[in-house]
Amino acid sequence: MRAPRVLLLEAAGPESGAIARTAAASGYQVHAATDPTTHSAYGTDLRRLLSGCLTSDFSRPDHALEDIVGYARRIGADAVLTANEYLTPLLAQVCAALGLPGNDPEHAAMARDKAAMSEVFALHDVAAPRTRVLDSEDELRLLRAAGEISFPCVIKPADGAGSAGVTVVTDPDCAADGWRAAARSPRGMYGLPPDPRVLVQNYVEGTEYSVESITQHGMTTHLCATRKTVTQGAHRVEVGHSLPAALPPGTERAVHREVERAIAAVGIRNGASHTEVIVDEDGRCSVIEIGARLGAGHIGVLLRHALGIDPWTVLLDTALGRPAHLTPARRAYASVRFLTSPRTGRLAAVTGLPKEGPGVPAVHLRTAVGQTVGPAQANHGRLGHFIVTGPDPAAVERQAEQILARITVVVDSDRAPHHAGSPAAREPGPEREVTRAP
Repeated sequence: MRAPRVLLLEAAGPESGAIARTAAASGYQVHAATDPTTHSAYGTDLRRLLSGCLTSDFSRPDHALEDIVGYARRIGADAVLTANEYLTPLLAQVCAALGLPGNDPEHAAMARDKAAMSEVFALHDVAAPRTRVLDSEDELRLLRAAGEISFPCVIKPADGAGSAGVTVVTDPDCAADGWRAAARSPRGMYGLPPDPRVLVQNYVEGTEYSVESITQHGMTTHLCATRKTVTQGAHRVEVGHSLPAALPPGTERAVHREVERAIAAVGIRNGASHTEVIVDEDGRCSVIEIGARLGAGHIGVLLRHALGIDPWTVLLDTALGRPAHLTPARRAYASVRFLTSPRTGRLAAVTGLPKEGPGVPAVHLRTAVGQTVGPAQANHGRLGHFIVTGPDPAAVERQAEQILARITVVVDSDRAPHHAGSPAAREPGPEREVTRAP
């Protein structure tokens, strides 16, 4: 019996790399499909792991679909999957063409484009914030003048991800700034055709969670809820994830009910989902958005440490049409904290980082000393992270906060840079800001 052959739509990135390594360790033959630019940055270890790689122009989805389906047939692919949110609509189409387990290709784009998502949520009675989809800043001005927008509100791009271009607007006079931040935010990957529309949503007060779920043949199992630690201000960045989050039984049932409606609304039938919700002080749940993928930000790693569930094996089994093992093997707790910069400048040092060891299984600084950094306005602006695990949630949270308090981020910046062609001036000395990592 030959080993299963797995095709990954994009093998770069932490989650994709983990899937590839898990598949190879299981004796599977691993292939990847990506675009030429991304492939050129593949490291030596990843290239050695892959049995083959297709490069295609992902900016032309119809062309990419034809290429990928042809390649999958040539290698005899038994499963096709992705951890990349931008490729989930393409994945659904590929799986449908090949007759492999996947999501509804007619609805898959609704888990990627937030304008379409808001519309299908309304059709399926998913409890979600009131959302207006706008084509121009003029529409925003007209709605403001008519008193049709309540403040605070959230303004965000229709096809964004990772909190990029998202603004919480409390002052009506700043609404135009929120619009421009959304409209000008970087759009997508691979040169995929963008959706230029902008969403204006009612702001929901409460605690932020995500629900990590696996659906097989239309039947959903919720692995856990993850509590989010989020910055305040106009730009909200996730600076902590902790799981499993304990919710009162009635609230948990209500959250699961809304999440299942959202999963059905966007056509998730076989695969992971990551649903972001806010629960208010009365236990009411609002679904903010859903992705047809496993949660990023090391949530997969937390699942393994806290619950003993190997998410990468689960994703592979689901894509192969095998029953996935979803029962927790342990009942522990895990939390990740992210580091951010206090200001724009050159990263001079990060001190006080813990050492990896029992209870602290991962410490990583993704930004090198000497690089230019700035205050995080989206999740990609985070500098690094550490993970804390243990049997007791309160003890883990306490240890994570104690570690965080000992970490110092040092950023140097010039007060007034000298511009070429300007009159000579005394060179200002560097300004150094030393800040405890939030």
